[in-house]
Amino acid sequence: MESIDLLVLRTTRDWLTAGHRVLLATVARTWGSSPRPVGSMMALRSDGRVVGSVSGGCIEDDLIHRYTTAYSGPGMPNGLPQVVRYGVSADEAHRFGLPCGGTLELVLEFAPPLQHLERLLACLDKGSLVRRGLNLHNGDISLTPTSTPDLFSFDGQHMLSTLGPGYRLLLIGGGALAEYLATMALFNGFNVSLCDPRPEYTAGWSVPGVNLLAGMPDDVVRAFAPDLRSAIVAVSHDPKLDDLALLEALHSPAFYIGAIGSRRNSQLRRERLIEHFGESEASLQRLHGPIGIYIGSKTPAEIAVSVMAEILAAKNDVTLPGAVNVTRAKHAREAAHLPR
Repeated sequence: MESIDLLVLRTTRDWLTAGHRVLLATVARTWGSSPRPVGSMMALRSDGRVVGSVSGGCIEDDLIHRYTTAYSGPGMPNGLPQVVRYGVSADEAHRFGLPCGGTLELVLEFAPPLQHLERLLACLDKGSLVRRGLNLHNGDISLTPTSTPDLFSFDGQHMLSTLGPGYRLLLIGGGALAEYLATMALFNGFNVSLCDPRPEYTAGWSVPGVNLLAGMPDDVVRAFAPDLRSAIVAVSHDPKLDDLALLEALHSPAFYIGAIGSRRNSQLRRERLIEHFGESEASLQRLHGPIGIYIGSKTPAEIAVSVMAEILAAKNDVTLPGAVNVTRAKHAREAAHLPR
């Protein structure tokens, strides 16, 4: 499954190519609680078809009534981009399904230029980060390659967003946990790849849409060329496969690197990497292990839920409380059950 941003952009391109009028809406600013973060996009076709979202649904309905012919409306206007605000009053916030006190501004682009979308998608499909700028005063659009995923910004006249290729997950090792984790990553918009040189694990792989990569894991990680939108998770339980792959990953800009294992095995792994491969406690700070958040998980499916939650928290730059750290939580539970 493709990331929602890429899906919106690709669908907008396809609709314009087919001759439809299209409106591209972007959440530009929010105050208080908001259903969608800034930078969220939605494409609206002139007949009322929608892809993406900017709210829980009510604002989408209002845009359909205002700007399409779906309910005998006026259709889409021409002209420069516009800013619309929802949720200014408590009554309006309630009407549009915004949380209490929530207000958001949308930037509406009427008929975004097809040639710009084609250039943008060509860059994204090559794995590049692109900074897209929009000048609301004259409608000019700029596309600039960048190596830094700058935060979304909007000052009322200029909107700047960094768009990139979809997030990627590389799994080292097959098995039930890998299949559950791959499934969850796919429906969260990740492009998922699997490397396992053991044929008995890949022969029965049952999750469609996953890239099966041949070779030894460390070579595959190197060829994978992890970037800021990559996560690498070792779940083989085999140090001969996991350790060298993790070493390669640790010297990359991947946003998440982790390995399955008990507290004892995770500590032994760290000791091996320090003693035999020249790593240090500082260089291993980025290595998650035991992976996942503590939810008392036992089955492969439950463990996959906890791991995916930790990956998504890292992706969204959320610092998790210490209480959900697996090692700390298990130590606390053990201490609570010690005889007094």
